[in-house]
Amino acid sequence: MSGSPVVMRLLASAYNVAEKAGSIVRKVLHSGDLGIVEKTGANDLQTLADRLAQQSICASLSRRFPKVTIIGEEDLPSEETSEDLIEDGHSEEILQKTCPAEYSGLKEEELVVWVDPLDGTKEYTEASRRLPHPTGAQVPHKWSDPPPLYTTALRLLDHVTVLIGIAYGGKAIAGVINQPFYNYQLGAGAELGRTIWGMPGLGAFGFQLKEVENDRRIVVTTRSHSNKVVMDCVNAMEPHEVVRVGGAGNKIIQLVEGQVSAYVFASLGCKKWDTCAPEAILHAVGGKLTDMHGNGYRYDANVKRMNSTGVLATLRNHEFYLSRVPQSVLQALKAD
Repeated sequence: MSGSPVVMRLLASAYNVAEKAGSIVRKVLHSGDLGIVEKTGANDLQTLADRLAQQSICASLSRRFPKVTIIGEEDLPSEETSEDLIEDGHSEEILQKTCPAEYSGLKEEELVVWVDPLDGTKEYTEASRRLPHPTGAQVPHKWSDPPPLYTTALRLLDHVTVLIGIAYGGKAIAGVINQPFYNYQLGAGAELGRTIWGMPGLGAFGFQLKEVENDRRIVVTTRSHSNKVVMDCVNAMEPHEVVRVGGAGNKIIQLVEGQVSAYVFASLGCKKWDTCAPEAILHAVGGKLTDMHGNGYRYDANVKRMNSTGVLATLRNHEFYLSRVPQSVLQALKAD
């Protein structure tokens, strides 16, 4: 590992660290005790899984890469991280890839890591409340005929991701997304979870890239933070269908897997740790993520955390969707 460029070593470590965080997220759900704290209100929650996963990610990466700046979503007291939360493994598959030339000479101190330890916390807590027993996503009977409430609860777990984004010079240059509950449809005994990663100039891995068929405009937007401006913007796209789900990571996965054609969120609410990893993966497959004015977001260590001018992400035809954003929306989300 020591002979590889630092960004590839960091990415290879982030892959395993994200898998460890995903297992923590599952374990807390299976325990039935989420340890929920309201941060700013009922739509802004923090759970024990958020706290433990962030501790695990930040401590594991900073131990191996002490000069990298790591910014996590949760404001946690500094305390000693227990050894059972530390992940020191790495992905050999990533280390065997050739680093794009423009990133091969980067230094540790030039890199910024943005961490969302549990994207989709609201859906995670809702799923937990609806599950009929405290064993989380382990389906206790044949999947072909689960109780309807159980099905709904499990589908909410699709929205949950762990996000680790790597930035250099203000740009998202690599990302890892772990989906802790991927595969729950296979029922009891299924191996849960998958990890997706990508780097512009190298590609994206861990999923099958697809596009929406027949030029259908399927717009994905927020499930729980909607308002008139958000819906005015969505409707201006003249979508054939609108999908409402939680989690920025989940929305970008839907985009690259051909379930939706645009992610439209004309509002405050999304932050840098929500978009850094997904943006890097999207850019790695030729997609684009900007604000509602068409400007890219910056991921330097000192930028403000809020993506205050909205998010527009597409796999293809970004300019078309940008051209449909109403003037009223642009006025409501004035560029800083």
